[in-house]
Amino acid sequence: MQTWLITGGAGFIGCNFVRLVLNETAAHVVIFDKLTYAGSLDNLGEVLADDRVTFIAGDIADPAAVEASFRGHRPSAVVNFAAESHVDRSIDGPRNFVMTNTVGAFELLDASRRFIASGSDADKRAFRFLHVSTDEVYGALGASGSFSETTPYAPNSPYAATKAGADQLVRAYHATYGLPTLITNCSNNYGPFQFPEKLMPLTILNMVEAKPIPIYGDGLYIRDWLHVEDHGRAILAALSGGRPGEKYNIGGDNELTNLALVERIADAVESLLPAAGNDAMRRAGKKSYHELNVHVPDRLGHDRRYAVDARKIKTELGWSPRTEFTNGLRETVRWYLENRPWVEAVQTKAQYERERLGLDAGKSRA
Repeated sequence: MQTWLITGGAGFIGCNFVRLVLNETAAHVVIFDKLTYAGSLDNLGEVLADDRVTFIAGDIADPAAVEASFRGHRPSAVVNFAAESHVDRSIDGPRNFVMTNTVGAFELLDASRRFIASGSDADKRAFRFLHVSTDEVYGALGASGSFSETTPYAPNSPYAATKAGADQLVRAYHATYGLPTLITNCSNNYGPFQFPEKLMPLTILNMVEAKPIPIYGDGLYIRDWLHVEDHGRAILAALSGGRPGEKYNIGGDNELTNLALVERIADAVESLLPAAGNDAMRRAGKKSYHELNVHVPDRLGHDRRYAVDARKIKTELGWSPRTEFTNGLRETVRWYLENRPWVEAVQTKAQYERERLGLDAGKSRA
């Protein structure tokens, strides 16, 4: 039986991937997670009861903890989801992003290098190190074009810069040491278990409570939206068929402005919880969720547009997104409406009240 070390497996994308692995493979899963505000045991629930799952509380930037996980479990693959990922938080406090996203990736790579050096030739050939990255490493696009795997890196936020640094280390460990690495660069994910600081869950939950929906700047920033399960299937495809040393872009073919996305969310919420029957909306004197939009000062260094060219993974590995966006969005809204205890639990533990972040750059020293 294969053993996969999945770092960040208690986070949003990681916990969804763990469920996919358990449902569609025979692999044993070792979840390695620091359990920060966005990585929570509440995200794993029934997963922890599966006898194929082992959980380790640890920091990927801690070399001793990483080394112990390799010695104790001898993984045949490492899938690195572990990351600080909220751009606004990286503006307020970039240090944590450097330590987890870049230093942590280095510790995993170096432990992997030592691990395969001590194994058999067959183990070395079978081993894979897959690093999960972002389209934000490429910077910003104009009105046309899309990011390909050969687009030069031009990160514009501390978050993107730390992910770009990790990508370059992954590339270097393949070129220098022959470590069988893979890099995936994905567009914006959506789906269940996403921490409420991100645009989609924050908008859904604020609508339910008739709270203002913050629209950064003019709201015309464009992102490509990918369902988290489609992302997970792309990673499975890369693990099984990807060529070591290669990178694969993963996109959902769903480009929307932030303003258009919020309007689509409002329509989905209305279909499941009509504003006329929402006590919070009545108390606020609002008749439509569309009335809640409020334009706020823009994010520092805000990239205007991202778009992902995913032809390589489609052509080489036969992957394509399965989730039609309208259906995926509606089911995501339904999940948040039906899982309010989860929302309250993760927000309470994180001491987060959906406040605006990324405004304290001049004061931060973290």
